[in-house]
Amino acid sequence: MSNIFHISRSQSLRESNVSQLTAGAFDALIVGGGINGAISAAALSAQGARVALIDQGDFAGATSQASSNFVWGGIKYMETGEFGLVRNLCLSRNRLLAAYPSSIREIRFFTAIERGFRRSRTTLYAGAWAYWFIGSCFTHRPRWLSVRDIQREAPEIDAAQGFVGLEYSDGFLIDNDARFVFGFIRAALNRGAVIANYVQSCGSKRDANGRWQTVARDVLTGRTMNIDSRLLINACGPSVDTMNALNTIETQNRHVFSKGVHLVVDRIGASEKVLAFFADDGRLFFVIPMGAKSCIGTTDTRVTYLPPRVTEEDRRFILDNINKRLKLPKPLTERDIIAERCGVRPLVVNREAAVDNAADWTALSRKHALDIDSDRNHVSVFGGKLTDCLNIGEEVVAVARSLGVALPDRTKDWFGEPADVIKREYLERASAMKLDQRADGELLSLRLWRRYGSDALSILEAIARDSDMATPLFADFIRGELHYAAQREMITKLEDFLRRRSCLALTERVESLASDPGLVEACRILFGDRAKAKLDEYFGNEAQAEWMT
Repeated sequence: MSNIFHISRSQSLRESNVSQLTAGAFDALIVGGGINGAISAAALSAQGARVALIDQGDFAGATSQASSNFVWGGIKYMETGEFGLVRNLCLSRNRLLAAYPSSIREIRFFTAIERGFRRSRTTLYAGAWAYWFIGSCFTHRPRWLSVRDIQREAPEIDAAQGFVGLEYSDGFLIDNDARFVFGFIRAALNRGAVIANYVQSCGSKRDANGRWQTVARDVLTGRTMNIDSRLLINACGPSVDTMNALNTIETQNRHVFSKGVHLVVDRIGASEKVLAFFADDGRLFFVIPMGAKSCIGTTDTRVTYLPPRVTEEDRRFILDNINKRLKLPKPLTERDIIAERCGVRPLVVNREAAVDNAADWTALSRKHALDIDSDRNHVSVFGGKLTDCLNIGEEVVAVARSLGVALPDRTKDWFGEPADVIKREYLERASAMKLDQRADGELLSLRLWRRYGSDALSILEAIARDSDMATPLFADFIRGELHYAAQREMITKLEDFLRRRSCLALTERVESLASDPGLVEACRILFGDRAKAKLDEYFGNEAQAEWMT
């Protein structure tokens, strides 16, 4: 069974890639495997560059796993007059919606406006139409919501407060942000990039030939190695400044941080729309549908430390805001919290800028900036967000070319789902194999395609050889998926699987996951004889003896 995919556990994909990090020189080494690093690797490798990427943790293990799962044009930046930024984000949103129809869908934002809000209803409605036009009218048009509309379509909103509102559209990730980021990692791997998680950069220096020599350490084994590259790209997200200090790189920009917290609770209401409000601090506040759960938030609090932490004040802010605006059977309390998401927004400011007062703080946006040291062939990627990823990828390619990196392929279609002909072939084969099981109301064949793209064909091949590979095993995962993940997705810790390759850790309580009868077998497939140790590591205690018998 364990050899059903072409890389055996004895020579895992990660181990193979770690060994290749020292096998010759790279055109570019990317440090950081969040969205900025992943998109840079995908874009550069598609152009024919020899690319390496390392991350000291797991892919998308920081900011890129803590978003609201939106692919949006930043409607909130309309109020601060950043129309150029909104235009760029909307165009990138449109491209992502068109390129990833299986992974990203348009979703409606059902926005309730309270009496006495700082902007008139007419102004907000006009702003929603302006947002639609700036976004090239790509989504469904905005709609005005009367009190009666809100009472009829979203009865969970407290009508006693006299809300009126408006409805507009943006994009939404069907799975989760970290899974989407891993899609770019997979695309880069398929184009020959050498990529490894849990490999830490210990610092980089330029040699006599003007090449970067990076000392790296395998976090799992302690082994150190040297990685040779022409170009060094710092895509460490919130840790960009820390890495630049280690490498004695001076930049014009720096980061300041805003903490965003979301709480996951049992489903609120039946609507598949995002319920949007303006929280007590004046910023947009959401109730986001996540299958049988809802994700509520977010906060916007300045922090100066990493990693960020969820505080009692954060929980109270979110619970107070939602209880104030919704008519629930009973108020939400901390006992209703299933999981928490906490991340920082890396906000770009000029190195000399002062951002101490509240007006400056709330006006900061999620723009990105590439800080380029042409003399040393070094690029720092500051800021950014998932929606902006295609722009960042294209800019990194342009900068690499200007710095002398040979990019022979000049591939235009470097992103997006596989060609329709491949999808048709896959769906025809899946139909012939009668893969009609449904997971959360969705055809299994469609879910496999969304998660794995053309790699889903290898799962079909495994099922054709052994029908047991189609057996549901753990949560909504079939056995063949877990074998594929063990060999092809560099899952090193149970958290990698539960939190980032899937979103199970965000939708199920810890005790529910621990008691799932399929978890032990899933861990055996993912980790072999290390399964018990991985279970103990994740749950923080000794696994029950009968689990491993």
